[in-house]
Amino acid sequence: MYIPAAFRVEDPGKLAAFVQRHSFATLVTHDGTAPFASHVPMLLRAGGEHGTLVSHLARANPQWQHFASGQEALAIFHGPHSYISPSWYETAPAVPTWNYAAVHAYGVPSIISDREQVGALLGDLITTYEASFAQPWPGELPEDYREKMMNGIVAFEMPIRRIEGKFKLGQNRPAADVQGVHAALSQAGDAESRAVAELMAAEGYVPGKER
Repeated sequence: MYIPAAFRVEDPGKLAAFVQRHSFATLVTHDGTAPFASHVPMLLRAGGEHGTLVSHLARANPQWQHFASGQEALAIFHGPHSYISPSWYETAPAVPTWNYAAVHAYGVPSIISDREQVGALLGDLITTYEASFAQPWPGELPEDYREKMMNGIVAFEMPIRRIEGKFKLGQNRPAADVQGVHAALSQAGDAESRAVAELMAAEGYVPGKER
């Protein structure tokens, strides 16, 4: 990913927290002829220099067959993003742009064949995404149905070989421009724009806003 120095994020804790918060990822592989992408929830587990991503694909999805090549895959984690109008700047002339945050993780995926490990992975996914509910679904299923569902998926793990983060939040612009963008996004009618404003403040780029 193209990352100007001002937008590069290298802090391991910050990158891991971003992956965990924005865990519905785009997994990109190559089938030997063209790129192929799937959209899957991915969990970050400890292990290796940068951690290990785990998830599963539908067995009918041909992407898992790409893993046999041993080629590196890319998992893209998308954060909030928003259009930025030059009318929000004090500086002129200026042009429109886009503020966003994203993390790219690279590694070679491999299939998890052990049934107990697959079951544990599915349990972790359920626990993770049910945790915010007042009455989390316990994941209890009839054994025959559970086996049928497990036979319909392919679980995999992807140790992260390298990871890169890009937070393009206007931090390269004068303070007055950043304040103008933050004010406009904070008052926007859509949650995505407001999330960008919150991230700008959380990263300490908005004058007067605590990190």
